[in-house]
Amino acid sequence: MDPTVIVALIAFCGTLAGSFGGIRASNRLVEHRLKALEKKVAQHNHLVERIARVEARLDRS
Repeated sequence: MDPTVIVALIAFCGTLAGSFGGIRASNRLVEHRLKALEKKVAQHNHLVERIARVEARLDRS
């Protein structure tokens, strides 16, 4: 087999591996940020529910 073809195949495999690794790293970062955002939203929603209960108690008084 021609050495040029072998070098091209090796370069192609390296490109595929690098692209795949970059995509995986990016997906992990997005997943981490999404989980952090979901946690913040849950905390906010919990706070809003608590405030609504307090306001309801104040309205009854």
